[in-house]
Amino acid sequence: MRPTRLLLTWLAALLGLNIVLGTFAALQFNVPDTLHSVAWGLLLALLLLALLDGGRLQRRPSPNVRRQIPGSLALGRWSDVRITLDHNYPHELAVSVFDHVPDGLSVDNLPQSIALRPGANSELGYRLRPLRRGHFNFEHCEIHLPSPFGLWLARRHIPVSDVTRVYPDFARLYGAQLLAVDNWLSQLGVRQRQRRGPGLEFHQLREYREGDSLRQIDWKATARQRTPIAREYQDERDQQIVLMLDCGRRMRSQDGELSHFDHALNACLLLSYVALRQGDAVGLCTFAGEQPRYLAPVKGSGQLNQLLNAVYDLDTTRRTADYQAAASQLLARQKRRALVIVVTNLRDEDDEELLTAVKRINRQHRVLVASLREEVLDQLRRDPVQTLPQALAYCGAVDYLNAREELHDRLKTQDLALLDARPSELGAALVTRYMGWKKAGAL
Repeated sequence: MRPTRLLLTWLAALLGLNIVLGTFAALQFNVPDTLHSVAWGLLLALLLLALLDGGRLQRRPSPNVRRQIPGSLALGRWSDVRITLDHNYPHELAVSVFDHVPDGLSVDNLPQSIALRPGANSELGYRLRPLRRGHFNFEHCEIHLPSPFGLWLARRHIPVSDVTRVYPDFARLYGAQLLAVDNWLSQLGVRQRQRRGPGLEFHQLREYREGDSLRQIDWKATARQRTPIAREYQDERDQQIVLMLDCGRRMRSQDGELSHFDHALNACLLLSYVALRQGDAVGLCTFAGEQPRYLAPVKGSGQLNQLLNAVYDLDTTRRTADYQAAASQLLARQKRRALVIVVTNLRDEDDEELLTAVKRINRQHRVLVASLREEVLDQLRRDPVQTLPQALAYCGAVDYLNAREELHDRLKTQDLALLDARPSELGAALVTRYMGWKKAGAL
């Protein structure tokens, strides 16, 4: 409980009056004794009134508070939260409300003042934006409650327990269902290659159409139906994709509000969405984290929810990526041939270790290494150089990029499929490579 501005103003005014009267008396001005009595009487009355008002405030009950918050939030996206206050106050009361939000969530439009009217519940809303993924607990809400005479303000912490989870940015994945897949992918910058040949997997028989090749004609069905019948093919389905995600220290780099790891998660979920829509099975394998996680490849739209629940609380560590251990873990669990996509951030010291691990995996699976490139390096290379610090930064960035390019060239000479992309472009690049390989029958 703390005094309000009204109480402090009255106290300052009465104390100032007594000081002025005391000063006049010290200077031997003729001040009636009645003024002294009135001034001290007013000050005493104010103190008694403040004590009475504070006692009534202590007995005033707190309103009941309910919070309505989504059970799942998307990283980096604004969501609405509603707070409802139930009360039985006989008169209108103006209160201030502040919700105690856990660290890692930014808020807008808090605190708020609201008038509690008798016989009616009151509602207010604010916006919430997650800055990191994970599990978040809301424990209490803070109410600033005024006293009946407005001389005191009580700070009440009302227990209101709620739980929410912050997932990677899944909102665009589900929103994409409203669009045609091809149109949506083109908006993301995904380039789809033309299929080589009629297709890879038999789909159905249908009547021969103008433009069909003679190789598509099914002569036995044509003889039975006595009309030209053609075979229709589609991209091969029921293939398996395993995402190997590096959770080590190199994925902790920050580009904007999201880390490389969060960009990688969003890209993996985007690829998973597209692959599941294509009828393929998608799984997950992590390494260099606190505890390795493995999710077996499964088909169907429900697998996307399983992936979200498996990665929403993943975080990076300060460990160095052990590609050999990751390869052993994958080969022990994934027996069927699959497309294995290793998402990491390569350094020049990774040459031999990564190459050995990928060769082991490549004996049984098709491997693609996706390496994230820091956007700040490209920005430093484009910025004009006018000062010595800028020249040093430019030379350092160019030297690092050249060493990185040499590493990639060495890996490519070993027939290693490599994808180098900036974090914001990784999702579209992965889908482009996947769709190209799928249409070419190279998975």
